[in-house]
Amino acid sequence: MKILIKQARIIDPSSPHNGQISDIFIENGLISQIGDSINPEADQVVNLDGLCVSPGWVDVFASFADPGYEYKETLETGANAAAAGGYTDVLIIPNTNPVLHNKAAVEYVVHKGQHLPVTIHPIGAITRNTEGKELAEMYDMKWSGAVAFSDGVNCVQSAGLLVKALQYVKAFDGIIIQVPDDKSVNPPGLINEGVVSTQLGLPGKPAMAEELVVERDINLAEYTSSKIHLTGISTKKSADYVQKGKENNIAVTCSVTPYHLFFSDEDMTSYNTHLKVNPPLRTAEDRAALREAVLNGTVDCLASHHLPHEIDSKVIEFEYAKFGMTGLQTAYAVLNTAVAGISTERCVELLAIHPRKIFSLEPASIVAGQKAKITLFQPAVTWTFTSDMIRSKSANTPFIGQTFSGKVTGIINGDKITLS
Repeated sequence: MKILIKQARIIDPSSPHNGQISDIFIENGLISQIGDSINPEADQVVNLDGLCVSPGWVDVFASFADPGYEYKETLETGANAAAAGGYTDVLIIPNTNPVLHNKAAVEYVVHKGQHLPVTIHPIGAITRNTEGKELAEMYDMKWSGAVAFSDGVNCVQSAGLLVKALQYVKAFDGIIIQVPDDKSVNPPGLINEGVVSTQLGLPGKPAMAEELVVERDINLAEYTSSKIHLTGISTKKSADYVQKGKENNIAVTCSVTPYHLFFSDEDMTSYNTHLKVNPPLRTAEDRAALREAVLNGTVDCLASHHLPHEIDSKVIEFEYAKFGMTGLQTAYAVLNTAVAGISTERCVELLAIHPRKIFSLEPASIVAGQKAKITLFQPAVTWTFTSDMIRSKSANTPFIGQTFSGKVTGIINGDKITLS
């Protein structure tokens, strides 16, 4: 396969061509030439106004529901959604059936994902069946392909058990991912505790349920001299805790979801079940603080928290609806639209550069001789997301009909090209 990209702006701080507008020729999965005007014979030519290219984007927290819940998503449909969203790599959570908590389960995902357009990286479970009771076989999973460890949507509640996990992964320089959520703090909570939850008559989930775990886990990472990544942080105080941890040289990193940057609890007044997520949408003040944290460097990367559900799990009374929304296809557009003044360079740091460093993934750079792992996108294009664009098996998204600034054109992953 020979692919020629014409007149694209290269956004890659590790490349000598960073900032330049160049032609890029890819042959048999490798970047063959980069130059001002090259015209070799190609099977596919990409020539679009305002086109930018960067190292392939990485999503650090998504559910592909396979094995066990293929009626929600499969590895194939999840990969298609990821490719349409500009991702060449996706870290998938272990909340499947059976759970990704041993060598065989991890090898199943690695093997089944080999021929997909997107590289799938399993996240191994910290505990058996993600039940938070006893440690899983993390060492075996690491050498079978697990790139990180997490109980996914289930936060490890026991501080003592998490300390053991943090100590255990140090043997192979591993990293733990947590969605901060103290489940003992008002377990029936459905949305953010505050004025809106009172107005709607819904049980609230206080910000404290998140912030207690954020502070605790940063302290545990310091105690063990180990690495922790907090994903889905949603409050100003959580961002402040992370910033202070970094200032104290603790190995803590964090990610935010696109929807926490776009919506607030004020958008919940219609009881839209697509907006029922965990951690919940917080106040407009928290949202503003998260946007600032994205700009000032406190936030390290973006995490889609792509959680697909079948229609019966969302078109139902709010109380019974499942938590989560799909988000891979709209992640970049939401980021670029919601955070006023964000630069293209900063978007690439959040989506490509930092995730690869944090999770020790194979480096990707736009340099001749390197494997092609490239995302193509147009930051200035305005477009509207419609239901016929959905590539996921599920359609539980509140973004249908929303107009965005910034559009993904496609990805190149080795010798595979996927255009949106």
